[in-house]
Amino acid sequence: MATGFFALLDDIAMLMDDVSAASKVAAKNTAGVLGDDLAVNASKASTFSSSRELPVIWAITKGSLVNKVIIVPLMLLLSYYFPEAITPILILGGLFLSYEGAHGIWGYLFPHEKNENQEPMSEKAKIKSAIITDFILSIEIVLISLASVKELDTTTQIAVVSLIAVAATVGVYGFVALLVRLDDMGFAIANDCKVGSLRHRFGMFLVRSLPYIIKILSVVGVFAMLLVAGGIFVHNIHQLHEIVALNHIPTLMGELIIALLIGALVMLIIDGPKAVLAYFKKS
Repeated sequence: MATGFFALLDDIAMLMDDVSAASKVAAKNTAGVLGDDLAVNASKASTFSSSRELPVIWAITKGSLVNKVIIVPLMLLLSYYFPEAITPILILGGLFLSYEGAHGIWGYLFPHEKNENQEPMSEKAKIKSAIITDFILSIEIVLISLASVKELDTTTQIAVVSLIAVAATVGVYGFVALLVRLDDMGFAIANDCKVGSLRHRFGMFLVRSLPYIIKILSVVGVFAMLLVAGGIFVHNIHQLHEIVALNHIPTLMGELIIALLIGALVMLIIDGPKAVLAYFKKS
């Protein structure tokens, strides 16, 4: 019995070694999408009032964990029993992200006039939008992780993909929570020392830098969505991949251009009829 017990421990140790090694590879392959995920969610979280930032981030984090609970087993099952469905799912997600990105750029270039009769987007609606975006990015993260360990046994695949999925949520939203409270951290540092000291200046630097960091992240978040979408299109639609390769377009630029064009087309289909109706109502 003792021999069997130690043999079991040895098997578990070997499995943990395999999971650890495979997780490092999967984490490296998903680093780009995780960076995009961080930029997108930081820009979305920054739109809430200071008193609501942490409760909202916690709500989005719970939604993200629910997303992972749904996505991980679903993608594992699809990869075994219906792998043909993976690409269409990715492309649908890419359409959503490209639309969101194109819509964001349109908003920067042509800001809407404030309509006093139009109610601002509610907190609940913003949280829902953030969770939907997280869902799309989570699919990409899970599929990249799965592709990194497809040659390994089923148990290791499940362990690695689950570990990366949970680490993505905890890491991204933990960092976002720290980021949006950077001003509070700065005030705490500055108020705990003599005015004019190096520590005081550092604290005030953190306070003053937060608005600029948020503005930068809001722009990065828009382009991050477009780059993720463009990557999905180029890697999964052979004709688009050939266009980028044959014209010797740098990969990132090609993905960005394709995502912008497709996003603009989706935006025209979705928002075009609304704009026409609004024009005729005014006239």
